[in-house]
Amino acid sequence: MSSSSVSDGILKFATQYSIYTGFIAFIFGIIGNALNIFVFTQLKLFRTNRCIFYMTIESISNFIYQFLSISLTILTSIYGDDATGRSFIWCKLRSILSQICALTTFYMICFSAVDQFFSTNYRYNLRQMCTLKLGRYFVLIFICFAIIHSIVFGFSYNIQPKFGCIVSDYTWIQYSTFFLYPILVGFLPIVIASSFSILAYYNVRHIVRRQLPMVRRKLDKQITAMVLTRVIAFVCLVLPYNIYRIYAVNFPTSQSVPKDYAISRLIQAIFSSINIMNSVTNFYIFIIFSSRFRRQVKLVLVKKCWQPWKDWCCSINNQIEPNNNIEPRNSQMESDENI
Repeated sequence: MSSSSVSDGILKFATQYSIYTGFIAFIFGIIGNALNIFVFTQLKLFRTNRCIFYMTIESISNFIYQFLSISLTILTSIYGDDATGRSFIWCKLRSILSQICALTTFYMICFSAVDQFFSTNYRYNLRQMCTLKLGRYFVLIFICFAIIHSIVFGFSYNIQPKFGCIVSDYTWIQYSTFFLYPILVGFLPIVIASSFSILAYYNVRHIVRRQLPMVRRKLDKQITAMVLTRVIAFVCLVLPYNIYRIYAVNFPTSQSVPKDYAISRLIQAIFSSINIMNSVTNFYIFIIFSSRFRRQVKLVLVKKCWQPWKDWCCSINNQIEPNNNIEPRNSQMESDENI
């Protein structure tokens, strides 16, 4: 078997792998993040919680990222690659959009871990330090920073005939190697999220000593467990891709060496699929590891989706229930939210 046929086979496999994993990730990502947003915004118990607010922003960022991801998958299915080496504008735009979503997701995970640490702290002044209003200001400021940073860094991408869409300027290569991937989207969010989620878990283990309502204790334990499992998944899914990106930025593979280029495309496809899972798995992690969250999802779907649809169908058939049944149902909904 010739070297060209081997490289063609590897490229074909890498393309097919990217297409199938991309479509699967898109389907699960859209469903999972949409359900996260729906449950977090509809359940009264969650609407005023700061940590859930950060999780909601994270889910919105992940939801938007799914459309960028599926656009790359569609382009790959049409052209055999993501077309960033064909269009100067798309080369920069893809980098800008992906970085905005990535930075927002990474640091919303950090914000949720930090907030949960303060919320569960035994010191009253620390618990009162963070407010929902302050959290909204932090989120707004950080998103503005993410947009500005991503636009500036995105303009460092250029199309090179032999390498495609890459960071070509030496200064930005050094910045990517020593700060962006190892620090800004690597070591820093991982350390912040890991440290504060562990500290929050330690706080919750001693929460029995504080005089708190039972509902609040259960909610703190639930959210702390959700944050901790989310952080573990975040570290496992993001760290390998960041290590790969540091190598890829410094040692791009030329298209003039077909076999090496094909292998690099396959490695890129594998690491990219692992990285995409970070924006897909949050809802499913919560469902698997939190029985209370499963009940809350079921409650919201039944009360907010199934029941109104059922009532609407009944109204069409002139089988509307008496008005005196509405009030007990609403009261039941409020009491069930504390499950």
